[in-house]
Amino acid sequence: MSSPDSRLFIGLMSGTSVDAIDAVLVRLHASTQRLETLSCVSVPFSSDMRQSIQTLQAPSAGELELAARVALKLAHLYAEGAQRAIDRAGFTARDITAIGAHGQTVRHHPAEGFTLQLLNAAQLAETTGIPVVYDLRPADIAAGGQGAPLVPAFHAHVFADQSECRAVVNIGGIANISVLPAAVPNSTSQVLGHDTGPGNTLLDQWHERHQGERFDAKGAWAAGGTADPGLLAAMLADEYFHRPPPKSTGRDDFNLEWLDRHLRAHTSARDSPPLSARDVQATLSELTATTIALACEEAAPAQVFLCGGGVYNADLIRRIAQRLPQCRVASTEAAGVDPMAVEAAAFAWLAARRVDALPGNLPAVTGASGSRVLGSVADPWGRLRA
Repeated sequence: MSSPDSRLFIGLMSGTSVDAIDAVLVRLHASTQRLETLSCVSVPFSSDMRQSIQTLQAPSAGELELAARVALKLAHLYAEGAQRAIDRAGFTARDITAIGAHGQTVRHHPAEGFTLQLLNAAQLAETTGIPVVYDLRPADIAAGGQGAPLVPAFHAHVFADQSECRAVVNIGGIANISVLPAAVPNSTSQVLGHDTGPGNTLLDQWHERHQGERFDAKGAWAAGGTADPGLLAAMLADEYFHRPPPKSTGRDDFNLEWLDRHLRAHTSARDSPPLSARDVQATLSELTATTIALACEEAAPAQVFLCGGGVYNADLIRRIAQRLPQCRVASTEAAGVDPMAVEAAAFAWLAARRVDALPGNLPAVTGASGSRVLGSVADPWGRLRA
């Protein structure tokens, strides 16, 4: 139960992998600022839900109605995840101060001044009986920022160390890095971060196209292939990888159409047979590992913590570790935090920042003109004001 010294928040996240909802229940201690993870659950998407979300990644007929229907379905799935997290930890909805809900990104165009995360927040609040903080990215974009990544401030709160520089890399559909210099605890003035590029998204999409399964378990298929240096070099030449931060990206930029263009150019330039599908998978694993490693090398951390679904891809983690022999590479489990709970926990923390009217963005990370309080609030009972 929440008390004057501690409050309970739920974080809900569905990311660019379009595979499931992660729900995390955390306790925030006011006196020590310590965050304690109490429960973590996952609610998988049905194949129909995944297809609907993927359809909305590009313009299509009837997309406004489909978006509204998906937003409503997401609200009910988010509510299911929240209730499971509450039940697992032995609490009730009345014990929870607020939910921080990311929503499902279907467009991310910060250069054009907008990002779009689908969620019917009013329905989520009504179904759970808990106030909801949502739409967390637009305030940063309105201030000239990328609206992403938002997690570096949270990473600094949980993983920063006074004695050494650390990096936290979240490997979701898109991978992002937070650089946490050795500093006084709770200071975020030097924290940097950006999206490094594809995480699991291309690996998952290519594997599903050719193997019929949603992901390459432990990276076994990629591990049996041979990465092609020419294709890797061509993909690494993409403008995004050479753009200085602040920067963010998504499935709008890195998708199967992007990959197919590179494959056609590669085959045409070499006047040779197409690469085997397995060798392409190995090359995509190299792409993710290389772009993550390059970002880490630039920051020169002593410790690299990995989180997100990519930590369970043994082939990918091996490739990353091989490229960072000067760093200690481990999952966030080594720091006492479930790697699958980190990103959702960040949105629970951001909800607490919104409830307390405190900034949630880091201008040095997103490029915004200043610190901003992030998120809108669905609180039909006025409970947070009370």
